[in-house]
Amino acid sequence: MRAPRLGLAARSTLLLGLVVLATAGAAALAARLSSPPAVVLLASAAVGLLLGLWGLDRGLGAVRRSLDALTDGVRSFRDADFSMRLAVTRRDELGDLLRLYNEMGDALRAERHDLFQRELLLDTVLQGAPMALVLEDRRGRVLYANRAARDLLAGGRRLEGRLLEEMLAACGPEVREALEAPADTLFTVGQDGEEETYRAARRSFQLNMQPHVLHLVERLTPELRRQEVEVWKKAIRVMNHEMNNSLAPIRSLVHSARQAVERPEHAHRLEGIFETIEERATHLAAFLEEYARFARLPRPRLEAVRWDEFLAGVRAVCPFRLEGAAPEGAGWFDAAQMQQVLINLLKNAYESGSPPDEVAVTVLATIQGEVAVRVLDRGRGMEPEVMERALLPFYSSKASGTGLGLALCKEIVEAHGGRVRLQNRPGGGLAVTAWLPAAALGSVDRAAVPAYPAAPEPPA
Repeated sequence: MRAPRLGLAARSTLLLGLVVLATAGAAALAARLSSPPAVVLLASAAVGLLLGLWGLDRGLGAVRRSLDALTDGVRSFRDADFSMRLAVTRRDELGDLLRLYNEMGDALRAERHDLFQRELLLDTVLQGAPMALVLEDRRGRVLYANRAARDLLAGGRRLEGRLLEEMLAACGPEVREALEAPADTLFTVGQDGEEETYRAARRSFQLNMQPHVLHLVERLTPELRRQEVEVWKKAIRVMNHEMNNSLAPIRSLVHSARQAVERPEHAHRLEGIFETIEERATHLAAFLEEYARFARLPRPRLEAVRWDEFLAGVRAVCPFRLEGAAPEGAGWFDAAQMQQVLINLLKNAYESGSPPDEVAVTVLATIQGEVAVRVLDRGRGMEPEVMERALLPFYSSKASGTGLGLALCKEIVEAHGGRVRLQNRPGGGLAVTAWLPAAALGSVDRAAVPAYPAAPEPPA
């Protein structure tokens, strides 16, 4: 049978009643012994005081022990230790508080266990993900990196606790420039004689009221190869469709021409028939030439080219605003091919909807000795799914595009030993950068060329 519940108020009332009864009993006993009033008062006061002190010590001692246990338990909560449980022997308000502490500890312990299991599951998924993930805190240190990130940035070594800037300094320029860029970037890296394509993205967010940055690097090569097969199939279908659109009318017109030859009264129709045949044949030849030019790109003929003269020649064909001064002296590249690259990029910039005065070109010499030729616009930019395929031959987001412009630019720049990077600009627009290798500086007076940081970012 359980003991009856006595609250703290009832216990205090009971103790006070006992003190009063004891005091009255002591006074009555002293009065019966015919003691003087002063003795009666002192005797009753002494008995009441002693009994009160004894009761308070018993009651407050138990309360103090319970409060000390609660204090230790709350401290363990502060230290994230939820394993401590308190013995509950009281049936009052303080006992209810002890039971509530135990229930809260059980709930927090179970919640932490569930959270740990979820984190373990998430870590297992992220560690096996092919996408490289790096979480950077506000001081630039790596808080988390999965296996793909370790392989990409540190040869499989641990990254947590290290400065991301120091690790990037040991990486290739392509990876370093992409991860330092403030927007999504598409870049290529040569590995073991093969080319790998990646997409880098960064996202800023608050974690525990502190700013953090999440870097994501996705390897696109397998997907791009699959898409390339689909693009080639599409190109073949387009070519077949375009050829049939020209050959079918030509066959019909040839038949009509034969009938006109056999009937002299229809001879006046021959001129129109021949003009139509010539027009269709010319259109078909131009269409096929566009594809053939991509397939038979000649090796670049490197020669000394003055940058100011080269840029003036491009500007005469396609106007642009030159930001900064061009490097003095001469570069070392195929002027005709690089002119084609710039014209294609400028044409895309105008077609992106950019204001004409926002279409700009910069030519900078980097501290690695490379030359960075950059075309900037304030157009629509590129959605991630478009950027992933932008460099594929025959892929185009335009209704009437052939999909050869950017692919041809990439082929030409890589034939020079360089590389191409696409990057959305903060505030809108696109920046397309073509790096030419150190040899492209040619006879440039390096002392007269201002040194710029590697992979300078486009101005906002």
